[in-house]
Amino acid sequence: MHQNKNQNNNDSLHVPVLAEQVLQYLDPKTGESYLDLTAGYGGHASKILERTQAPAQAVLVDRDQHAIDVLQASSALHACELLHTDYLSASQQLAAAGRQFDIILADLGVSSPHLNEAARGFSFTRPGPLDMRMDQRRELTAEQVVNTWTEAELARIIATYGEEPKARRIAGLIVQHRPFATTDQLAAIVAKAWPGHSRVHPATRTFQALRIAVNDELGQLEQALPLWQQLLAPGGRLGIISFHSLEDRLVKQYFAEQAGDRYDAPLTLLTKRPAVAAADEIVFNPRARSAKLRAVANKN
Repeated sequence: MHQNKNQNNNDSLHVPVLAEQVLQYLDPKTGESYLDLTAGYGGHASKILERTQAPAQAVLVDRDQHAIDVLQASSALHACELLHTDYLSASQQLAAAGRQFDIILADLGVSSPHLNEAARGFSFTRPGPLDMRMDQRRELTAEQVVNTWTEAELARIIATYGEEPKARRIAGLIVQHRPFATTDQLAAIVAKAWPGHSRVHPATRTFQALRIAVNDELGQLEQALPLWQQLLAPGGRLGIISFHSLEDRLVKQYFAEQAGDRYDAPLTLLTKRPAVAAADEIVFNPRARSAKLRAVANKN
């Protein structure tokens, strides 16, 4: 009973972004196999399995233990194969086993419960430990990064992963004021680099950079893209939802290489431009504002 209540709470916290666009481009059909590489609390999976009616043909992956617990407690999803690991490790494991899927989805965003739960340390709006690990079995935390990495290393990741114009100034402030133990302590120091800031909190880009570094998000995506192509069954469809320009650029470039105009391109581009949220979705789900879906199909 407790798990079901927990599940309902998470369902209300995390609304799947671009759900209608995912159904439109990935076009699930009865009996098709499905691989969800970032299943979270099962928002997209529930909608796709309503169409496929084949939970035994579905594999749901997540590296967060709490998400796995919620998926196991779901009456609609517990019959699926669940893998508690990061999407790169899962992709390597499934490819090595020769598995293929008709539908593959990767939603690269951080789920709302992660952001909303202060103890996970993703958000600077709620005081919490500097953690930021999506998989809490991993060793590297944001606290280790800000307290032990050199000023030059900090400046590099904040500039590269955060696209932060004041990266060197912020790195200098961090080194000058460390050690840090909590998210609000760090956010307050980062804000000093942007006196009189306006709409966007000045720590937004720095926190994004730390999260990407702690979870090796771009490295994982780069290695995973060719594996996802390998995991596509003949005629299979792959959709990737990204939330910042660095991820979207990697996806766009890979799809351009594999689904370009040349006659021997193995993939077909289903989205000429990325699909984005309609205004009404953004009203009830503000996270959708920055979401972009790109999709391809396997020609083979």
